[in-house]
Amino acid sequence: MSGRALSSFSVVACLLVAGCAGGMSDAGVTAAVEPTLRAAAMTAEASGDYQGAAQHWRTLFQAHPDDKGVAVSLARALRAGGQPQQGADIMQLSLARLGRDGDFLAELGKDYLADQRLGLALKALDEARALHPNRWDVPSATGVCYDLQGRYDESGAAYAAALALSPDNPQVLNNLGLSQALAGKLDDGIATLRRANEQPGGGVQVRQNLAMLLALKGDPAAAERLASHDLPPDMARVNAEIFRRLAQQSRH
Repeated sequence: MSGRALSSFSVVACLLVAGCAGGMSDAGVTAAVEPTLRAAAMTAEASGDYQGAAQHWRTLFQAHPDDKGVAVSLARALRAGGQPQQGADIMQLSLARLGRDGDFLAELGKDYLADQRLGLALKALDEARALHPNRWDVPSATGVCYDLQGRYDESGAAYAAALALSPDNPQVLNNLGLSQALAGKLDDGIATLRRANEQPGGGVQVRQNLAMLLALKGDPAAAERLASHDLPPDMARVNAEIFRRLAQQSRH
C-alpha cells in the first residue's frame, strides 16, 4: 500500500473508530467520512484505479442516490474499469428516479458505446445533445459511434460540430484523425494527429496513435522515435518491432 493510500486509510479508520466510540449512527459515520471518500475516489481515478474509484463512488451513491454528480461519477468509473453495462444500469436507475437529464443521457450514451450497443448509444447521445447543445463530448462520442458503423461522412460532421464547440480539442482531434485513417485518408489522419499532438493536452494516447499511423505510412523510424517518449525501453523495443511489421504490411 502506498503512503498516500495508507494515509487515506488511516483517516477513514480513525473516523470510523471515533464514530463507533461515540455511538454515531451509520448515516453519521458515512457523513463523517464523505470528504475522504470523495478525495480517495478522485485520487484513484487520477491514478487509473477505476475499480477502486467505483467502490468509493458506490458507497457515496448508496448514501446519496439523488446526487447527480455522484451517480455520473460512479457510472464513468464503471465504464472506464471495463463494466459499461453496470454504468448504464446506474444511469437508467438515475433517469427513472430523477427524470430525463442531459448529463445522465450523455453518460448513458458513452456506456452503451463502450458496450458496443451502438443503436442505443446514438439514441441516448442524440437526446443528450438536444438537452445540452453546447457539450463537445456528446458529438465527439457520436462520431465514434458512426466510425464503428463505417459511416465516415457522418462521423466527420459530428467531429466538426465538436470542434466548433471546443476548437483544437486534442481528444476530438484524436478521434477525427483515427476516423480519417479508417476512411482511407491516411495522410489526413496523420496531419490531424500531428495537430492534436501540438496541443497542451495531447498526451500519450495521441502520440501512440500518431506513431501507429506513421508506421502504417511506412515510416517505422519516425513511429519509434515518437512512441519512445512515453514507453520504458523494453516496451519501446516491442513497439518498434510492431511498427516495422506494420510498415512492411503497408508496403505489400
